[in-house]
Amino acid sequence: MASSELLALGTHPVTVIIGLEVHVQLKTRTKLFCGCTTEFGMPANSQVCPVCLGMPGALPVMNREAIKLSVRTGLALKCSIPPVTKWDRKQYFYPDLPKGYQISQFDLPICADGFLEIQDPADDESRRHIGIVRAHLEEDAGKSMHDEAAGVSDTKIDLNRCGTPLLEIVSQPDLRSADEAKAYLNELKLLLTHLDVSDCEMSQGSLRVDANVNLHIDVKGEKVATPIVEIKNLNSFRNVQRAIEFEVQRQVVDWEDTGATIDTAPKTTRGWDDAAEKTFEQREKELSADYRYFPDPDLLPVRLPVEFVDAIRESLGELPATTRERLQTQHGIKPYDADVIVNQGPAMIGYFEAAATSSGDGKKTSSWIMQDVMRAMKDREFTVETFPVSATALGELVREVSDGKLDNSRARDVFEHLIENRVTITEAKRQLGIEAVDDDALVELCKELLAANPQVVTDYREGKQQAVGALIGQARKKNPNANPQAVRQTLLDLIAKAS
Repeated sequence: MASSELLALGTHPVTVIIGLEVHVQLKTRTKLFCGCTTEFGMPANSQVCPVCLGMPGALPVMNREAIKLSVRTGLALKCSIPPVTKWDRKQYFYPDLPKGYQISQFDLPICADGFLEIQDPADDESRRHIGIVRAHLEEDAGKSMHDEAAGVSDTKIDLNRCGTPLLEIVSQPDLRSADEAKAYLNELKLLLTHLDVSDCEMSQGSLRVDANVNLHIDVKGEKVATPIVEIKNLNSFRNVQRAIEFEVQRQVVDWEDTGATIDTAPKTTRGWDDAAEKTFEQREKELSADYRYFPDPDLLPVRLPVEFVDAIRESLGELPATTRERLQTQHGIKPYDADVIVNQGPAMIGYFEAAATSSGDGKKTSSWIMQDVMRAMKDREFTVETFPVSATALGELVREVSDGKLDNSRARDVFEHLIENRVTITEAKRQLGIEAVDDDALVELCKELLAANPQVVTDYREGKQQAVGALIGQARKKNPNANPQAVRQTLLDLIAKAS
């Protein structure tokens, strides 16, 4: 059920309130407080040491690279970076949390008060700012693997991930639909991969999402808020969207049945059952006091000098949102085209710009890239870097189409030939037998067609302008190199001259 349909449920106007907590595994070689590798896919419990196992007497040592990547992310999210940040212990018990607490950040996060601009899913021409409350560093827990086979019900623990650096990015409750939540996540993932701070591989746990959802219901002009639900550990953007859509529907029905509000019922956490396509209750949500935060006695506060932060800011380069706007202005392409190109990453952006410069026509170039280049890349499993048609060659091909030297059909023949044979455009045209048609030869061909098809001339003069279309196909059969546009114009000129 779409978000717009969910808002129509019940007898009162409903506003959906969504905030997202995104846990991003940073792209460091080692863990946050020890030298164990963060490489994915190693044998269970083979990447552990006394520090990440929480052994008595083992002391943590801060990973400087994790600090740099966190500041880099925060600056790109327009966050403020404090001169001092610190580490705190968050107390809770999980079987896969060996120390019985998590080293995290409480009141002095490394990044705070930023925003991310997203495309409004309901309006292609407008964008929205989604506030960022904070982004704080913390260590990851291990992984519990449950074997629920009949008669077994075992749980095994893999601590390889324990101590991996996570940056938790917490949004303001500014999102108003599941579609907006998905747009936010897509934009955030694009930014994170562009910055090279994370690989964002959700299948490997490098990016995980918790969604906080509740409703504001208008009851006779007064706002009534339903209890907040946190949907935990969503591992795909599709599941985030589906879970939010279900939860909105469930909360509307629950409020109509029970009248429970944020003041009368506690915040709860729920899981997402993908097979059943519904959320299920797990437990009541702890408050911050329940975690008994206190400064970690084994780690000193971290000072972030202005010079350190400024150096990282200068290294950011052009961010995706700026690139998107520049491509539209500089090359005259549509917002959708710019969005598609930017989402393919820096290599595709460079390819497009080089091809557009070569062709002199940004719109036609973007059309060719999305319709032909990306299709060929997908079908043949090429990357931009390995694609056999260079940006300059594509630009030259597009220019020949714009100049009328090649029609789209023949140009695509050349394009396919370039992919298969890795030759120049001139060689491809020669090998395909593509030659320029002399103007006099084209006129003679069109005269011959008109003489053989007098009914077409009659139909055209009676107002049936599409009648000449039949002759264009005949012209191509007689001479495959005849440009359809040139044929059409020559036929019309001859008919006009004869009348």
